[in-house]
Amino acid sequence: MFSKQLVKKGINGFQRFYNLRKIGIRNATSISKLTGAENAENKNFENSKQMNNGITKISTLPNGMRVTTENTPGHFIAVGVYVDAGSRYETANTIGVSHILDRLAFKSTTTYTNEQIQNITESLGGNVMCASSRETIMYQSAIFTQDLTKVLALFADVIRNPLIKPEEVAEQKQTALYEIQEIWQKPEMILPELLHTVAYKDNTLGNPMLCPEDRLSIMTPQMIKDYILTWYRPEQMVIAAAGANHEEVLEKAWKYFGDMPKSPDFNVQQPISSYSVTAPNYKQSKSSLYKTITTAATSLLKSKVPITSTTIQKAHYTGGTLMINQPLPHTHVYMAFEGLSIHDPDIYALAVLQILLGGGGSFSAGGPGKGMYTRLFTDVLNQYPWMESCMCFNHCYTDSGLFGIMASCRPEYNHTVLEVIAQQFDNVSSYGRKNVTQAEFIRAKNQLKSSLLMNLESRMVQVLGYKVPAEVMCKKIDDVSLDDLVRVAKMVVRGQVHNEGNGTGKISVIVQGDLTGLQDVTKVAEKYGLGKSG
Repeated sequence: MFSKQLVKKGINGFQRFYNLRKIGIRNATSISKLTGAENAENKNFENSKQMNNGITKISTLPNGMRVTTENTPGHFIAVGVYVDAGSRYETANTIGVSHILDRLAFKSTTTYTNEQIQNITESLGGNVMCASSRETIMYQSAIFTQDLTKVLALFADVIRNPLIKPEEVAEQKQTALYEIQEIWQKPEMILPELLHTVAYKDNTLGNPMLCPEDRLSIMTPQMIKDYILTWYRPEQMVIAAAGANHEEVLEKAWKYFGDMPKSPDFNVQQPISSYSVTAPNYKQSKSSLYKTITTAATSLLKSKVPITSTTIQKAHYTGGTLMINQPLPHTHVYMAFEGLSIHDPDIYALAVLQILLGGGGSFSAGGPGKGMYTRLFTDVLNQYPWMESCMCFNHCYTDSGLFGIMASCRPEYNHTVLEVIAQQFDNVSSYGRKNVTQAEFIRAKNQLKSSLLMNLESRMVQVLGYKVPAEVMCKKIDDVSLDDLVRVAKMVVRGQVHNEGNGTGKISVIVQGDLTGLQDVTKVAEKYGLGKSG
């Protein structure tokens, strides 16, 4: 989850983890058919489905669990089990369960005591973790090749057989309470969360990833067990590995997960496939590997399998405003609109727009790769010395997104900060004196391509839900025209996005700090035509 430091420093030398999220199966309709199982030595696999493109192999077990691998060379394996769960799937009765559940991941099971589990994780080098996000709960590890069986057995045990003891739950609730109180003191960490709760009020993506304090006292082991029973189903899971032999991973998957009962309506004959590519040969450090695993959250799943246990609600964007009056050194502002889903073809144009707006802090080191030529640097930070920071953000999810600008300034400038931000949205969404120039547009596209090629775990890599070749991504970015950029910008900031959840198109604004002299949000939005009124 966002409050944990999931990306850790480590020793270099870890081989091949070529982005698990790029080899996951998320959009089953966009991929070609699987061939039949190719493991003739084990007849248990004769009902599974498998795809092989040379580097990437994807199989589906009869119960719906997917197994995807890249057998790239090296002495280490990155492996994870990804569950299509998380805070967006919580209800009014289960709010906060994901937060506590990820903390209970490697506690006692029906097979081992808590101490024995800890000994097993230590024998694996301690590189074992669980994290929850809005759309996925992830169990993942970086291990030596010979430890594949041990780690998959461990994952199967903690996923399928957790005891969820009352004393363990009580301990984690106390730890979570401390964590919650700490994060509430840090605007840069809590405000993005509050923005989601305002933008998607009382539904899906608006559910807090942090368990609310008032929920801790009523959180029970049975609530957690019921949540696991509801969402931990094989068709909701993916096993992904890099640096491992596919048939070996498939065999272990069958051994430890193959007897999980599938949902009654699940049909293994549905088409599932992948894009035919060959992975480039490069090395990643352990820290990069962990970053890649962590950000795999929303790209390995969503295979459009019918779920009979509960109805999956579409994310409904509501918009709204939240003002938090506190005596802080700076006023913190988040202004956002409903963005695009990760599958939307215009996501490339929106990514270019985010790069073009860019931004950073007032003390950010300048340079071509640091954003000194971006709009928010040149037109805001360089023009208004009282602006502490100003940055564009773009959160993409399965069926919706949030696009906006955050800024921090000294309270005495509250009378103008909202208008400065609004002007930036207006400038990029219309043709006029401040419209986007061809030079900065090309620069933004080149910067985006450079960023993707140097940092292949970027979200844009998995836009289509499967591994997109670098040349395809670059071609799609090149194909974005200036007219496309202005059209998409207008669509977003004028509240004209039409996602599956039928959002309101209204603006979302969060402000925290001394609110003295702050402009009226509604009037500023109306002045610049931002979002939908009413």
